[in-house]
Amino acid sequence: MVKIDSFNFAGKKAIIRVDFNVPFNDQKEITDDTRIRAAIPTIKKVLDDGGSAIVMSHLGRPKGTVNPEFSMKYVAGRLGELLGTKVLMAEDVVGADAKAKAAALAAGQVMLLENLRFHAEEETKGCEAADVDAFVSALAAMADVYVNDAFGTAHRAHSSTALIADKFDSNSKMFGFLIDDEVTNLDKVLKSPQKPLTAIMGGAKVSTKITIIENMLGKVDNLIIGGGMIFTFVKAMGGNIGASLCEDDYLDLAKKIVEEAKVKGVNLIIASDCVAADKFSNDANTEVCAAGSIKDGWMGLDVGPETIATFKEVIGNSKTILWNGPAGVFEMDNFAAGTKAIGDAIVDATSKGAFSLVGGGDSVAAVNKFEIADKVSYISTAGGALLEYLEGKELPGIKAIRG
Repeated sequence: MVKIDSFNFAGKKAIIRVDFNVPFNDQKEITDDTRIRAAIPTIKKVLDDGGSAIVMSHLGRPKGTVNPEFSMKYVAGRLGELLGTKVLMAEDVVGADAKAKAAALAAGQVMLLENLRFHAEEETKGCEAADVDAFVSALAAMADVYVNDAFGTAHRAHSSTALIADKFDSNSKMFGFLIDDEVTNLDKVLKSPQKPLTAIMGGAKVSTKITIIENMLGKVDNLIIGGGMIFTFVKAMGGNIGASLCEDDYLDLAKKIVEEAKVKGVNLIIASDCVAADKFSNDANTEVCAAGSIKDGWMGLDVGPETIATFKEVIGNSKTILWNGPAGVFEMDNFAAGTKAIGDAIVDATSKGAFSLVGGGDSVAAVNKFEIADKVSYISTAGGALLEYLEGKELPGIKAIRG
């Protein structure tokens, strides 16, 4: 597989799939340019080598129709500022304007295509195979090289993320720096971890993490369960959880996971105590109690001190750590202690040589809240693609390059 850092783009046109699905305010001003910044190293590599870049992305959900509200023109200016060069804006995706500008693109120039999802053929749903192939072929014909740098959409078998790769030979398609970093770091956890490996799975619902938990049970030494889904496990084991969040449909599955962990020799850690509250509010009345002895009408909103001590000990003895999901309702300061303790323990372990990967929106938000982003080994900002990779699924956008 070709690696972008060793490829020479001199004299070549690269069509680069990025994820510029960024948020805007009512004045169509970008409110968070993180995703644009993340793609800059890949685009600059092409330009610095003496190549030219055709950049493509989706924006919002125009549902296969041209909708000016979702035009990529609102991104072009910021992209140019970050690159330090003018960005040409195509009026369409595979139409006459895009083709003409692509043909005339000189070394060092950048062109941004219009929103890919203005064409139903991008998402392929409901489209004739011949129409999809014509769309993909038109995209590919504009360039010599294909670069996928949109990990956030790698789990979609869309035209620009998977199908287009088939139009390029193995020496003319590759990952950008962002995807390469994501996959390399995720594989340090999933495929070649230093032991002991600890996974911390938090969040509100077992249902959203069950496939990841089942996949990780075959890989980890320690599995810490945090967040609201703690109480589905506690109830499954006969505890009284009061008004705590619980998915009754998953009680049998929770029991199965407990048994499976025993069979596989996995140290499964579920909260022994918690901070319970009489309402879902930062100013609620609280008490520390056993996780299975919560008063009727009260709810567990964070883990307790005994559980925190256990978490810290396990994390401290780990060589590889995956963190996906908070321990409690960390957005409320009175229920943030458990999540902060996990973060601090990960920072401490990392400083002593452990590899730590943080992924998932809530975990990233926690890392930012506690200002420890620069003290963990890697932060994955992908959403659905990250979850599916952790579930052990083969992502179409990754397979298309790896083969």
